[in-house]
Amino acid sequence: MHKPVSPVLEKDRIISLDIMRGFAILGIFLVNMLSFHSPFLYLDPFEWWYSPADKSTYVFIDIFVQASFYPLFSMLFGYGLVILRERTIAKGLPFGGMAARRLSLLMLIGIIHALLIWHGDILINYAIFGFIFLLFIKLNGKNMLLTGILLYIIPNLIFALLFFVTVLFVPAEELSIYDPAAAEVSLQVYQNGSFAEITAQRMEDWYLVNNLASLPIMLASIFPLFLIGGGAAKLKWLEEPAKSRGFLRKLMIGSLAAGLVFKLLPYLLEGSLAVGFLQDIFGGPLLAIGYGLAIALAINNGTISKVLMPLSYVGKLSLSNYLLQSIISTLIFYSYGLGFYGEISAFGGTILVIFIFALQVMVSRYWVSCYYYGPVEWIWRSFTYLKRPNWRRRA
Repeated sequence: MHKPVSPVLEKDRIISLDIMRGFAILGIFLVNMLSFHSPFLYLDPFEWWYSPADKSTYVFIDIFVQASFYPLFSMLFGYGLVILRERTIAKGLPFGGMAARRLSLLMLIGIIHALLIWHGDILINYAIFGFIFLLFIKLNGKNMLLTGILLYIIPNLIFALLFFVTVLFVPAEELSIYDPAAAEVSLQVYQNGSFAEITAQRMEDWYLVNNLASLPIMLASIFPLFLIGGGAAKLKWLEEPAKSRGFLRKLMIGSLAAGLVFKLLPYLLEGSLAVGFLQDIFGGPLLAIGYGLAIALAINNGTISKVLMPLSYVGKLSLSNYLLQSIISTLIFYSYGLGFYGEISAFGGTILVIFIFALQVMVSRYWVSCYYYGPVEWIWRSFTYLKRPNWRRRA
């Protein structure tokens, strides 16, 4: 007789996974804030922000944060899907329909987010690539991990080579990704436009990043990370880190060192489009792996785990907190809110992130003491399992 399927019980949660999610939500917020308050898609940050505090803040984000936290979240996404499949199959239930519902609702949430709140949504891509991931989810851990590594390295090395060849034959001014005119239009719309005008600008900004021309790079830079995370899940790297502690420690140190080298390339060499591509496409995921393994290995240290524990509250409500960051930020900066778009610096925006995230930690801690799931997570789980899970904790 089949056991009834139900959401993950609290006792079955992997605490390091929640801490990593909370850490990723903080890093994503630091990067996203640059686009929340300024036309970051179109500007040269070193010309737009020229004070020493702003430049130092941007360099810190560029080296240690940019392109490192969406890969961490991508790997966690694959990790979570594998865990969901294993627990569903263990109860003798079919996984395909449940996964399809889960990813379909995630796509709908992403569409609403991108259309009505903020153009930088990542959920649509996660949902689309998640469906592709289901085709590989039966692979064993080693094969899934190896497939992910190869699918990441080979295409991105080819893209990097094409970038270097392009830089050799095309004048630098023709390869510039900065557009001062578009930045000025963006400023005017988000500062003074109506909700309809802002929505139109949102769609233009979204399509600038999410178009058919950019699809191969996005596929090669996100989807393989699902496989790497899924392979790590099948190998039980987070559930049983002690069994592979020596290997994981070496991998952590190597990833952090190699990632830092890649991230420093534009500051050590003459900057170009090709060097910038290498910086993010290889440096970012390597740092992400190092960050994730550092948390996994440190979780059994009582002192460190206490310091990291507040991140787990945010991580348990990661989807709700991700969307809440967009809602709060756009209400602060867009014209239908306080209208501060373009009037805050990189340093000021980072201070604002720290303040808002601290509030999210406190609110999340209170929330998880009263409820099992965040509001968006509860809706997502209800649709996934076709039943309403218990939400409120008993006194």
